[in-house]
Amino acid sequence: MYSWEMLSFNIHDGFLEAIVRGNRSGLLTQADYNNLCQCETLDDIKMHLSATEYGPYLQNEPSPLHTTTIVEKCTLKLVDEYKHMLCQANEPLSTFLQYITYGHMIDNVVLIVTGTLHERDVNELLEKCHPLGMFDSIASLAVAQNMRELYRLVLVDTPLAPYFSECITSEDLDDMNIEIMRNTLYKAYLEDFYKFCVETRWCDG
Repeated sequence: MYSWEMLSFNIHDGFLEAIVRGNRSGLLTQADYNNLCQCETLDDIKMHLSATEYGPYLQNEPSPLHTTTIVEKCTLKLVDEYKHMLCQANEPLSTFLQYITYGHMIDNVVLIVTGTLHERDVNELLEKCHPLGMFDSIASLAVAQNMRELYRLVLVDTPLAPYFSECITSEDLDDMNIEIMRNTLYKAYLEDFYKFCVETRWCDG
């Protein structure tokens, strides 16, 4: 028996399900991977991918290609599709999709802070950040000298703010404190994500 919720499924989620099914049909097949294994150059890979849904993302890239370019463009396809799904999703799915990006945000914060500690160029670090974990004030992370400043100047207006309650200290940022911060943030984030999934009955308590 269908529940009453199923009667209105297409109204709220039918279009999004069609998007997901379309994205799934665009995934590379085993035959695609077998053909990619036979490629001898990156241009051969580009030529093969041109017949897939990755083609539009690579078609304007000049030769010679670099591996980083292929990774960047394939990641861009994923990000575009993910953001499109997020824009179309209703609650609680939209919140679920947002939760998935928080892990990338934490990784990006740690990358910027660690790179700055070792005097790496901020623009270079930003290029290495995952697109799903970007937020408006991320470049300002470079000015923070301790956890308290990191929270007050940058993270207070991000979704990560609630997870910083156990991290806020006046200790200087060094490799050890940054690693402690990463682990503390991930623990708080995963516990919050799990609680959300239990409350929405998407997993067993």
